[in-house]
Amino acid sequence: MAMTLHDSTRCHPAGSGSRTRLANENGTALIIALMSMLLLTALGAAVVMVSRTETMIAHNYRNSQEALYAADAAVERIVQDLLMVPRWNDILADAGGGVASVTSGFTDGNPSGQITLPGGGKITLTAATTALQAETDTADLWGSNDPQWRLFAWGPLSGLLDTTTIDSPMYVVVWVADDPADAPSTNIADGNPSLDANGTLTVRAEAIGPGGTRKIIEVTVARTSGTEIERGQIAQRGQEELNQRARKAAVQTPGKSLTNMRMNTGTGNMGVQ
Repeated sequence: MAMTLHDSTRCHPAGSGSRTRLANENGTALIIALMSMLLLTALGAAVVMVSRTETMIAHNYRNSQEALYAADAAVERIVQDLLMVPRWNDILADAGGGVASVTSGFTDGNPSGQITLPGGGKITLTAATTALQAETDTADLWGSNDPQWRLFAWGPLSGLLDTTTIDSPMYVVVWVADDPADAPSTNIADGNPSLDANGTLTVRAEAIGPGGTRKIIEVTVARTSGTEIERGQIAQRGQEELNQRARKAAVQTPGKSLTNMRMNTGTGNMGVQ
């Protein structure tokens, strides 16, 4: 029986396999989906980052404004205490560690020990006073009349008022010093930062809040002939309230004869006749 052999080898054009593989689109959709997910993830992360940044900016701005008002409130509070001190030279005297020999009624804790701040962190007020004095001495703006700061009031803002509690994480510190430009009778400073020669003091209030927030207010307080105090930043604030107190100072005593009260138009004080 005759057998016929056939050549099964077929010739393929060169490169046809490569073209076949390139024409195959299997997996293309997966690659596109992965790239789309990567792009959307990046966009989502950017949106979250911007949102967190805006939130932090708003939070810091709120803390900054609250600290500013806290420092101003501290000034208002200690002004009332200054009125009760007949000799401001007693305030300028150093009781040790930069603490005034006569302090405000608003004090909280030992100034020479570490105090835990409501907004987080700790502070040693005597060390802070030393640092403030070193900063003032380095600046040396008034020479021999550079302020000698005395720690006068300190405590959390929540305890600033006796009648209510303030919901705030701020901590306030107030220092007092002699007015650098004081001149009792001339326009030349007396050169003695421990002596109040003209009834004028410099008050520095600092509020410390969360995240290292700090705001400082410096004002000038002047003693006048009456019970009023003028501030360099806000003049005559609360003067009407002080006038009302002066009018209520003289009262009738039960069982005694009635008296006649008249206001002195020159001084504004009430006189009993």
